Amino acid sequence: MLGLTAGGFEEIEGPGWVELAAYTDSAGEESIRATFAEVSAISVDDDWADRWREFHQPVRVGGLWIGPPWVRAPSDEPVVVVDPGRAFGTGAHPTTRACIELLAGLERGSLFDAGCGSGVVAVAAVRLGFGPVVAADSDPVAVEVARQTARLNGVAVVVREADAVRDELPAADVVVANIELAVVEALLARRPARMCVTSGYLAGERPRVEGWAVVREWKLDGWAAHALVVADEATDTL
Repeated sequence: MLGLTAGGFEEIEGPGWVELAAYTDSAGEESIRATFAEVSAISVDDDWADRWREFHQPVRVGGLWIGPPWVRAPSDEPVVVVDPGRAFGTGAHPTTRACIELLAGLERGSLFDAGCGSGVVAVAAVRLGFGPVVAADSDPVAVEVARQTARLNGVAVVVREADAVRDELPAADVVVANIELAVVEALLARRPARMCVTSGYLAGERPRVEGWAVVREWKLDGWAAHALVVADEATDTL
């Protein structure tokens, strides 16, 4: 869907179904119909851009206010501003929120965000006190957007284009990966750090990689996130 609607799309979930909604033109509608089996279209009013903005509302996660640039941020809270657009991650998705909640409860140190998308988790990590923070994504668009997010928030995040499964990884105390489960497991198999925070998969699922122990679990709106440590260092259990 991202390949068809570069401006982004809305994901709505229900029992046994997922709806993806995007604003597009007639050519875009034709491409979507050629890709998906079930498609419906309705005309929208000229104020669609303003109503699209209304969908993106601020959230409070892990002691942080996270919201779009057109909403006035509070002056008395740590703030992460993220512009919804071409890369995944506004702070509102349950997997993003769950990762940040888990990070908020960890000892601070250096951090690597694998598959950083918009960079919202990396910037949130800086706001929480992690550092230095490095972020990487295999999508050059995501790399560009993540750099913009870091600049927008005035924080230091090193953003690289890299494949977290194949390329060399930076040394870090904590690795966070909000990506699909198979990629999470491939990353864990590389032992990228002594502690990892992972998400991007449904509640009831978890990474199953030898040598790792789950020490924290967070479930939110049908999704799951986990904090894992190298098994011989685990001192806590669920």
